[in-house]
Amino acid sequence: MNCRSEVLEVTVEARQVEEAMLALLHTILLHRSTGKFHYKKEGTYSIGTVGTVDIDCDFIDFTFVRVSSEELDRMIRKAVSEFKDALSNSGSDGMGQISLEFYQKKKSRWPFSDECIPWEVWSIKVNVVNLANEQERQICREKVGEKLGEKVINVVEVINRHEYLPKMPTQSEVDNVFDTSLKDVQPYLYKITFQITDSLGTSVSTTMRRLIKDTLAL
Repeated sequence: MNCRSEVLEVTVEARQVEEAMLALLHTILLHRSTGKFHYKKEGTYSIGTVGTVDIDCDFIDFTFVRVSSEELDRMIRKAVSEFKDALSNSGSDGMGQISLEFYQKKKSRWPFSDECIPWEVWSIKVNVVNLANEQERQICREKVGEKLGEKVINVVEVINRHEYLPKMPTQSEVDNVFDTSLKDVQPYLYKITFQITDSLGTSVSTTMRRLIKDTLAL
């Protein structure tokens, strides 16, 4: 099986990291989740509905849509919070990457553990910059909102392509394809990982500053 790989990149200030990551990860998971399966008999099932909720960001001029599952939101927020803390501990200007990997399980014979086979990976590269004043922050607030809108459209375009998805499983195999642990939604099996790289040099921060100042001058 070939694993699809998509890369997104965003530049934000430290206080925007959490909201930007939540917006992108929740957008992907909105399209990679179903309602709960209700099996009538083997091979016959109905699928429950998936509710949605609009989320307004505090530090970005942006509103995103996520699945209305509070359980799923808590899990995503926990991972994003750990990523944000690791970034902030790396210095005032930092660079990192958070990845959302979808996989399916392949049962192995005892005593071997099940094999996890990835079929899609989304990597979000994050550049964190430190801005000097509120004027620069306001411009960044608007620009990041515009960029997130572009990224969300990009995510939807990619997901709407007719490419590989795991086939709908029988009742005995549903746990090999979907996370059935949540009571109100059923995302494809996924895991979130992240890595932090060396602090960015002053050149990147300076470039961002210059971009903001050029915008102010228009």
